Amino acid sequence: MAILNIEGKEFEVDGDGFLQHPEIWNDEVAQLLARADGTGELNEKHWAIVHFIRSHWLETSMAPMIRKMCQTTNVRLKEIYELFPMGPAKGACKIAGLPKPDGCV
Repeated sequence: MAILNIEGKEFEVDGDGFLQHPEIWNDEVAQLLARADGTGELNEKHWAIVHFIRSHWLETSMAPMIRKMCQTTNVRLKEIYELFPMGPAKGACKIAGLPKPDGCV
């Protein structure tokens, strides 16, 4: 386990930077994680995706399928990769405070 320090706040993360304690997540934590990974300030489309991912995970304990994410948020896959340069799993799920999704390399 590692400690990620962002703007004076410390977070326990795994070796890939995913939160070890997803229950501490909130919008402020999301914004800090986005700044730290180079995503930058989150806009309305970022938030739609992040909140959808978070809600889905809270309901199912799983990250959503990309197709469902696109359908629900009306954000095209290409746009998701533009919004989250690290991709939907490694970027968006990390910002949403999820543990590392299965199959994420």
